[in-house]
Amino acid sequence: MEAGLVQILEGALLAAGEPLSVQRMALLFEENERPSKDDIRAAIKTVEERCEDRGYELVQVASGYRFQVRQNLSTWVGRLWQERPARYSRALMETLSLIAYRQPITRGEIEEIRGVAVSTNIIKTLLEREWVRVVGHRDVPGRPAMYATTRQFLDYFNLKSLDQLPPLAEIKELDNLSGELALESPPARDESADEESANPAQSLESAETDDTSTSRLDAQQQGGDNAEKEQRG
Repeated sequence: MEAGLVQILEGALLAAGEPLSVQRMALLFEENERPSKDDIRAAIKTVEERCEDRGYELVQVASGYRFQVRQNLSTWVGRLWQERPARYSRALMETLSLIAYRQPITRGEIEEIRGVAVSTNIIKTLLEREWVRVVGHRDVPGRPAMYATTRQFLDYFNLKSLDQLPPLAEIKELDNLSGELALESPPARDESADEESANPAQSLESAETDDTSTSRLDAQQQGGDNAEKEQRG
């Protein structure tokens, strides 16, 4: 029996292991049998509807569509793996959130807002995870690198675009930023801890790494937040 479009797309999404765009789905077919993008989108809608009562869902992120386990099942499904998902330090998550909201931004500007030095390993970890990238250099003495978020950042946090970030004025806790795919993300060592603990001025931040996902933006960032609200207004 010949497979239908919905069935083919379901199989491709299951096998891909990464998000698939509509354009990439179209390339699964020979040119003479290639469905239109409208037909593909209609088939995707059918796949979404079929997932409504299942333990997984079809989600659209920046790179396309993917299947993922529903977040409310993470307690049970997470027990399939012995290693706990990666947890990142408060300093790293604050740095990432500032890049997301203030991009493009330099390391010095991040330090000015946070009131403390940004560990070299924090920037290294964000670059290695491909959550941020260098997009240019500020035209000031020293020409410091400017950082911005990437498509991989959007995919990891379940965002289609930066427009889906909650307004900065509404952020009370860093956890509100996170649609973190704990079930799908490979464990990664928090490399920021080593360098932070070597600096007595930063050791207090390192002690807070167990509460990474629920830490609050500290008072040192408030001045930057107010400026951001004016900018976005």
